[in-house]
Amino acid sequence: MHLPPDFTADADLTGLAPGEPVLVRGFGLAFVDLMVLLTEGRGGRYEGRAQDTYVPSGREPILYVGSRRGVPYHSKIGYDWTGEPPPLPRHLGPAQVDALLARPGGHDFRRDVWPLIERELGFAHYHRLFTAHPERTRMAWRDFDEKYEACAPGSPERDALIASAVPDPADRLDLAALDRPLSGVRHTSYKALQEGLRGHIARDLARRHDPAHSPDLAVFIGLLSVYGQLTRLPDVGTWWHGFFSLLASGPPGPRLRQLLALSQRVVRFCADIEVAAEGGGVQGPQRHPAGPVTEARALVEARLPQPTVARTRDPLLRALHAEGAAATEAGLLAVDPADGRVLDRAGVPHPRRFALGPHTNARGAGAFTRPRTNSPSFRQNDATARALLDILGAAR
Repeated sequence: MHLPPDFTADADLTGLAPGEPVLVRGFGLAFVDLMVLLTEGRGGRYEGRAQDTYVPSGREPILYVGSRRGVPYHSKIGYDWTGEPPPLPRHLGPAQVDALLARPGGHDFRRDVWPLIERELGFAHYHRLFTAHPERTRMAWRDFDEKYEACAPGSPERDALIASAVPDPADRLDLAALDRPLSGVRHTSYKALQEGLRGHIARDLARRHDPAHSPDLAVFIGLLSVYGQLTRLPDVGTWWHGFFSLLASGPPGPRLRQLLALSQRVVRFCADIEVAAEGGGVQGPQRHPAGPVTEARALVEARLPQPTVARTRDPLLRALHAEGAAATEAGLLAVDPADGRVLDRAGVPHPRRFALGPHTNARGAGAFTRPRTNSPSFRQNDATARALLDILGAAR
């Protein structure tokens, strides 16, 4: 049985039988939804003051979960912002995006965009550390900022500066380690793998709920700033969206605490799982030591499907595409970025047909819509509303 990428609430999970092993690829929010539906959704419950003990109903399958990173998304941050916010954008703002768009040969994300993102997140992190936790630094913020700005990202000079000014490695920003937290980690047994992943999740929960680590929240704010700027660029690739989601779109803390409880009963960690079809079932070999079960009858792809207007099952979108509505190379419904009018395949906007939302290429359609942030989504909605009012005014 193979359940392809889908919105978890829409997937038919009835074929996942109680007690049977199920391989799950994907450790993000789609997995969290799957976890809830197959545990609490089947009558299980949590006990204890911290809800740290799971009492199964007996109707749950056994979930063997893995992903390319091998860890769940970071917990949402469990404290509020206080004090001076980092003055963003600084390295990736409208002027830098204009310059990227004006490059004659186009731009490459890793070469041209990522260094700006790295500088922006580094600035947000260290600005917060030096201004809110100066006792954990060995240099005045103004001096550090000047020297930090003069160093290239990833250079030995910058590493040496950070090491001298920030004595505790836990206070330093390491984006590569955040992206691949299990890089270089080896476990000698299946049991050690389970304990290692539980420890990783527990440490993440503790850190993300401790305001002493408020530079993490500053990086989150930096990510939101970067996301808002990148909506003006063409498709920036799946890696960036995955990295953003890992740090900024994780589950609330209680869900990860539930995952820890479930890992004692009905969830098994498989780290970097790889899957191969074998005789009517699937196998899940992994570089880490295999557990007692590496074969299963069922495989669930716990991630959202890629957009595809040309092959969508939605009748409205199918009809629009049949009538000539255009789709982007990424499979999104093409709209005029000025006001959201649906474009035909010649690039001509429809006079009275509009589309909004994350499955269009409207500017900022998938960005966060937080109050008082002048979100790209709010700006897009405002432009569409003005165009609709113009149409209604003309009709009168």
